[in-house]
Amino acid sequence: MGSLKIDRDAFNRRLKKIYDYWKEAPNDDPLSSVDAIVVLHGNDEDVSYTKTNALQTWLFGYELNDSLMLLAEKEIYFLASKKKIDFLKQTDNGKENDRGYPSIKFLNRDKDDQDRANFEKIIQAIKKSKSGSKVGEFSKEKVSGPFADGWKQVCAKSDFQKVDVSSSFGILMAPKDEAELLIVKRAALASSDVFSKYLREHLLDIIDADKKVRHSKIADGVEAAINDKKFTAGMGENDVDICYPPIIQSGGNYNLKFSVQSNKDYLHFGAVVCSLGVRYKSYCSNIVRTLLVDPNSDMQAAYNLAHDAEELLLDKLRHGVRLGDVYDAVVQEVKSKNSALVEKLTKNLGFAMGIEFREGALVIASKSPVVAKKGMVFQVSLGFADLVNKDANDDTGKKYAIFIGDTVLVREDEPAVVLTPSKKKIKHVSISLKNAEEMESDEEENDEETEKSEVLGRGMRTALLQTKTRKVEVSSEDKRHKHQKELAEKVNREARERLTKVKSNAPEEKMRKSNVSYKTADKMPTESEISQLKIFVDRKYETIIVPIHGAATPFHISAVKNISQSVEGDYTYLRINFFHPGATLGKVDSTVYPNPDATFVKEITYRATNTKEPGELSAPSSNLNTAFRLIKEVQKRFKTREAEEKEKEGIVKQDQLVINQNKANPKLKDLYIRPNLAQKRLTGTLEAHTNGFRYTSIRGDKVDLLYNNIKHAFFQPCDGEMIILLHFHLKNSILFGKKKQQDLQFYTEVGEITTDLGKNQYMHDRDDLASEQAEREMRQKLKAAFKTFCEKVVAITKEEVDFDVPFRDLAFHGTPYRSMALLMPTSSCLVNLTEWPPFIVTLDEVELIHFERVSFAMKNFDMVFVFKEYSRKVANINSIPMNQLDSIKEWLNSVDIKYTEGLQSLNWAKIMKTITTDAEGFFDNGGWSFLEPESASEGEDSSAEDDAYDPSDQEGSEEESSEEEYSEYSEESDESGEGSDELGSSEESGKDWSELEEEAAEADREKEVVSDDDTRKRKRPAPAKKGSSVAKKPRRK
Repeated sequence: MGSLKIDRDAFNRRLKKIYDYWKEAPNDDPLSSVDAIVVLHGNDEDVSYTKTNALQTWLFGYELNDSLMLLAEKEIYFLASKKKIDFLKQTDNGKENDRGYPSIKFLNRDKDDQDRANFEKIIQAIKKSKSGSKVGEFSKEKVSGPFADGWKQVCAKSDFQKVDVSSSFGILMAPKDEAELLIVKRAALASSDVFSKYLREHLLDIIDADKKVRHSKIADGVEAAINDKKFTAGMGENDVDICYPPIIQSGGNYNLKFSVQSNKDYLHFGAVVCSLGVRYKSYCSNIVRTLLVDPNSDMQAAYNLAHDAEELLLDKLRHGVRLGDVYDAVVQEVKSKNSALVEKLTKNLGFAMGIEFREGALVIASKSPVVAKKGMVFQVSLGFADLVNKDANDDTGKKYAIFIGDTVLVREDEPAVVLTPSKKKIKHVSISLKNAEEMESDEEENDEETEKSEVLGRGMRTALLQTKTRKVEVSSEDKRHKHQKELAEKVNREARERLTKVKSNAPEEKMRKSNVSYKTADKMPTESEISQLKIFVDRKYETIIVPIHGAATPFHISAVKNISQSVEGDYTYLRINFFHPGATLGKVDSTVYPNPDATFVKEITYRATNTKEPGELSAPSSNLNTAFRLIKEVQKRFKTREAEEKEKEGIVKQDQLVINQNKANPKLKDLYIRPNLAQKRLTGTLEAHTNGFRYTSIRGDKVDLLYNNIKHAFFQPCDGEMIILLHFHLKNSILFGKKKQQDLQFYTEVGEITTDLGKNQYMHDRDDLASEQAEREMRQKLKAAFKTFCEKVVAITKEEVDFDVPFRDLAFHGTPYRSMALLMPTSSCLVNLTEWPPFIVTLDEVELIHFERVSFAMKNFDMVFVFKEYSRKVANINSIPMNQLDSIKEWLNSVDIKYTEGLQSLNWAKIMKTITTDAEGFFDNGGWSFLEPESASEGEDSSAEDDAYDPSDQEGSEEESSEEEYSEYSEESDESGEGSDELGSSEESGKDWSELEEEAAEADREKEVVSDDDTRKRKRPAPAKKGSSVAKKPRRK
């Protein structure tokens, strides 16, 4: 044991804590009555959780077999083998007064006399300690071995009164220091990772593939995953172990305890209860989750109640709160929401955890008198057993249970914080094997089979099966079309109701701000320029004082539209144009004047000579030049300030960021921010605090972002991208860099954005291969770091901030702004985050989507988003490839969004203005149905599809069609002949056959002379003369 080291500081601190607690223990604590404490360790290697093992690990970091420790009033004895004594001597620094506990004496074991002399020394030390009659020990532990048996025999002769102090030491060691908490957090994070990254994915694969796998085999796989470095990265191989064999339960056999074993039954696709715990450096952690496959409403309600009960438990579990009160609060919560589930609730709601998995003295149960203290780590777990699923398809699935558990840390004035950040809301644990369309099709098929199987024979059943198969193949589009019809009715109905409610809250007209230069005439300046009837610019009050009919008249700078100056001959002209109603031509004024009926000055022009008269210091025109310069300067300053105020109009004041001084806060370093804080990109650190994020650049700039102002949070990995990013879309804009910002992005680059094309590159260049390998490793590290950060943030915010990851499989290209970008759906939005500015559309805010320029002749089409807030401008995505149309329609249909399509691009500004002007009339006329295809064309298409194919009528139909074509041609010829007769003269209409024949022959001769070889090859008929009723030479019989 020479290479092993003891943390002397931790040993001194913890041993002093034992003696302090012993002195100050209350009267009802067993430790207060004992005179000495004996800690005996035998040779039982099979027992892992004992108070002796926990105490030795807590003090020394290791377990010491065949050893004895005596804690007396004025001295401490260690009895062990020579090697162990040499190891324990590291604790003695010779400074008794500085340590706060008595001196330590070491005794080497003497196997010759079976340690009788050593035992006698310890007996005498006990008798000298206080009254020397009561000895504290861990009575419930069964210690065996020759060494332990020898001590028991000697101790029995001394007739000491034995007192069990197990509960006292459990309460004593429960509050963890900073070093212990770091280890517990690592263990809890490993438990969460094993569940999220392995067990959950493994179960999903089993359920998706419909495999038959035994519970015990799944549990063995979890145990192997706990020892896999993939899930316990950065943790020593010898430091990681399991707290207990992983437990997998399903199929009606549930026991919501941690002492059960996974049986050999096959996994049932109903309610799957999973429990596992990772032990790191002897400190335990635990996580419990229940996966629900196709849960009905009752199962979801029961799960939500369990989830809410755990949230309440975390809120009540604080420093100074009695554990029995925590249990009673949860029971009352369950009773108020569903009293029938109270009797099915677990008998306890968790227990303290540390080096021992379960601390029996600190159980969250009814009438528990122990008080929670800051730094204690609890395993909280609650659930409902023996629940009945009325909709189960088999007997095995009728009985189910729900069990949820986490590792949590008690804090002083705040709710307990969860250390196992794996998501547990109903949407994260429910698994749907069938979507709505498949379930509907199954119901239809079952109904058809039930009705027809009674009357059909064996041969007809095969035909029926073929018909069904063909129907399923072609019915996906029909069902989508049917669903869209339902959505159309829903959209029109909800839009009408929504507009009816907000009709009374019409937006107020924006009034033009009226600025007053001087409230009274006494405030007017008294400069000489004013008395001399010159133009004076008062920069303090931002006012121009000009002479009008011999009187000095002030105008605020906001009334000035523009000014101009010109020199013509010997004179300088200064023209001042003012704002007034009707100044904007071709457009409606965006502002309304407070008093539009007043008399407004449209413009004023002043003229001054450039000639300086004798005795004058300067030419009169110098006043106009000075006024022009000052007016421009004041106007620029005023407009800048007005623009800044306009930027601040939509700003909502945020709460103050509460800084968490804990060094273990989730943190990401070396991140860039968009939009940039300065012209040059700066890196910085993003850190999560109590109620928000703080980004600190290397220059010292700080940007605070509160959790309650985050509308959407996105995490986009670096798969197929050159950057990895976190993006926050805000509810209310924040101001930094003198501009409003509603989107903040923090990112880092994972590879070279640019490539040197002049570099000679070879396929097997070692440098290139090494750089590619380094980039792959860097990508994996960054993904792991960002994902861990997100999971920690979700845990500390209790899922108030939940990061969405874009679905790259559903992505499509389009042009939301000026350049082509890759748009990816998320669970709640459609986004493009890599380009700036970002494109984000919240699906819940979309009324419908219209596809423009949809035609087989076009390569691309456009996508228009119409929002539920009709005053909002529509959003466009242009130039989407036509081959993406079906996949986009399928996605929109799956998220219940109405879509339409058309051939032309529409004037949406005019359409939305028409709707907002007369909303009732719009919906009375059918609402958004005007975007649907015409019903007539649909009827023709449907009738054409309904026509049956009859091969016997094929020839007849061809003959009929040829006769119809001939008759149509004849009618057209007759009509043209009648028209020609009307245009011709009476003489031409009376020509006989011989004359007509001569004219035709003459025309043929002219044609042969004029036409060339190519024309002759075409064999074009000779044109008839004007007025002739026959267009070709008649054929004689």
